[in-house]
Amino acid sequence: MSRRLSWQAQDPEKNAEAKKYRNPVPSRAYILEFLEERGGPMPLDDLVEAFELNQRERTALSHRLSAMVRDGQVLPNRRGEYCLVDRIALVTGVVSAHRDGFGFVVPDQDDAEDVFLTPRYMRELMDGDRVAVRVSGRDRRGRPEGSLVEVLERNSTTVVGRYVRESRVGFVVPENPRITHRIAVPTDAVGKAKPGQVVLVEITSQPTRQSQPIGRIVKVLGKPNAPGMEIDIAVNVHGLPTEWPVAVEKETRRLGDKVPAGAARGRKDLRHLPLVTIDGADARDFDDAVFCEPTRSGWRLYVAIADVAHYVEPASALDEEAENRGTSVYFTRRVIPMLPEALSNGLCSLKEKVDRLCMVCEMQIRRDGTVSRSEFFEGIMRSQARLTYEEVAAMLYSKDAKLRRKHAELLPHLEELNAVFGALLTQRRKRGAIDFELPEAFVELGEDRRIESISTYERNDAHRMIEECMIAANVSAARFLGRNKLPTLYRVHDQPTAEKFNALKAFLATLGVPFPRVKNIEPQHFARILERVRGKSYDNLVETVLLRSMSRAVYQPDNLGHFGLALEEYAHFTSPIRRYPDLLVHRAIKHALTDKKPARFGYTNKDMQRLGEHCSMTGKRADEATRDAIAWLKCDFMLDKIGDEFNGVITGVTNFGVFVQLEDVFVEGLVHVTSLENDYYEFDASKHRLVGTRSKQIYQLAATLRVRVVKVDMEQRRIDFEPVKPKMRRRRKQAAVKTPTKKPARGRRRQGSRRKQTPS
Repeated sequence: MSRRLSWQAQDPEKNAEAKKYRNPVPSRAYILEFLEERGGPMPLDDLVEAFELNQRERTALSHRLSAMVRDGQVLPNRRGEYCLVDRIALVTGVVSAHRDGFGFVVPDQDDAEDVFLTPRYMRELMDGDRVAVRVSGRDRRGRPEGSLVEVLERNSTTVVGRYVRESRVGFVVPENPRITHRIAVPTDAVGKAKPGQVVLVEITSQPTRQSQPIGRIVKVLGKPNAPGMEIDIAVNVHGLPTEWPVAVEKETRRLGDKVPAGAARGRKDLRHLPLVTIDGADARDFDDAVFCEPTRSGWRLYVAIADVAHYVEPASALDEEAENRGTSVYFTRRVIPMLPEALSNGLCSLKEKVDRLCMVCEMQIRRDGTVSRSEFFEGIMRSQARLTYEEVAAMLYSKDAKLRRKHAELLPHLEELNAVFGALLTQRRKRGAIDFELPEAFVELGEDRRIESISTYERNDAHRMIEECMIAANVSAARFLGRNKLPTLYRVHDQPTAEKFNALKAFLATLGVPFPRVKNIEPQHFARILERVRGKSYDNLVETVLLRSMSRAVYQPDNLGHFGLALEEYAHFTSPIRRYPDLLVHRAIKHALTDKKPARFGYTNKDMQRLGEHCSMTGKRADEATRDAIAWLKCDFMLDKIGDEFNGVITGVTNFGVFVQLEDVFVEGLVHVTSLENDYYEFDASKHRLVGTRSKQIYQLAATLRVRVVKVDMEQRRIDFEPVKPKMRRRRKQAAVKTPTKKPARGRRRQGSRRKQTPS
């Protein structure tokens, strides 16, 4: 038997490789196993000879090894030989830089500690770079400290920042505070940029221990205060893909804009059912439609979801770009979609009165709110109406006569939908799901794309009704795939870490709110605490601390349940237009419906592990980008309010001050510890407060505080406040003389719908 047949016969992933590539080469797993058996490093030429690969396969193997280096599985030594990382005592991971110059390596291994990097090593690194480091000891705080061995992959090839000139030398100062390097720009690489403008600079020479990064300006974005600049900055800082590859545009055009007549073949026809979409007033992509009817034992609930998987096939250009983006990103007045608009707002969107392909979850729900049976199938539907949350709430709860007459045919079905919502809500409370009720800010922009007003966004029961229907479908999808033993992505929300839990118990004890003495933390314990403090003066304080003690939800193939929703299994099924994990769940369901074996599914558990990490990253990236854009807008909004006074609530306490959110405009800023009364303040982390050593003045989380705006820093996205001392009344023997006071000068005034909420 030849060596070629030998490695193909022994490679555990040969079938998956053959499906993905015309000229398959040894899989990552087999390469690692082969290097382990050889017991030493090997160069590319020796690996090619051992596997008997041709020139085309040699190129493919080289690309695979480069990807394995990037992912920290192997590492080339100085002689160009590939080594197993775990055999040379190195830690591989991603650099997380700090604005103060130091950084950490977040290891690829889940159970490994972050490795501290001193500013000395960070001089040649940037945030997000992949590196290999050697742990050289522990610092004075007991953290592992590392020395840089190799830069595996550079994260930053382009950087957005402000172009400045100092002493005839040009620099770009990055907008991302984690990038502490100034990027030098030679005179012949400036282009048409002028000092003060926001630009995109391409790094032509990465930083070293002896030199700073060098780049050339490739695009001028505009003036720092130009309308829409906040989005351009956020997009470039966080590396959000915005351009569609040519191959994606070609595939999209081939799909057309209508559902072909023959597409209904083999699908269940639901066009006779009064399915409706219920979304925000400004929604343009409609993922889901619902219909409910009564049965003897309860209700039959249909949740129909856009069949994106029918159009976006695995390994296609559309699929690769959707995976790359991971999620749609929703800015105020602009969306960066995961799929081209011809699909997201057109062919896939469940528009009113047009035929659309769908994946359907049909559920039998008992009167107690439990799902007794669920079934998945491919269907074709026609939405009977495009309704908004406000319209549905007005019909069902305010009994709006005009709307009830307008939608008289749909009203009975909406009433049944409301009835099943009541049952699902009862079951939600019974299992102990955690309900946070902190106010959420809604930003309204004017015609000049600047903030006109900031108000509280009110969620009504129509929002909650659709949310409960989506949760029921997501749970059914997770159970279905679990029964069929198919690799998939679960939406996992782990319980709080031991450290956060102990800090939470200590904090609650200071308020006289004891946490139950239990071995295992359950969601119902959190829910009961919220119920216990509801209506008390410190309820917002407790709710804030509880929320901050929670872990972040992630995507992964191992089902660990969803702590916040108190569910044993949970997957995202209901938004494949805007979330890549939902598309993967649809593909797995389709595979199961065709009675194919799990072994023949195009994805392995390792694939799902990689995709889960990527999708978790893209979700976090989207959150950070939208948060940065809103922070820019809020700073711009506050520029003409320097000197004004506001009532606020303390939303964060640190050793350097307190963060305060203004009650009227929902803008957050910092009261630095040096702005507090003439005293020394001690930070009490367990009680979330600062305490004056002499005055005993206390600044505690969720306490109210009147503040004055003293500074707005657009570059740092930071607003500084100072406390306003209460006015003292004095008794005087003589009549008080009014002394005119000069009001602080104010700057020139800058003039200034909602995405559907889905469970996390």
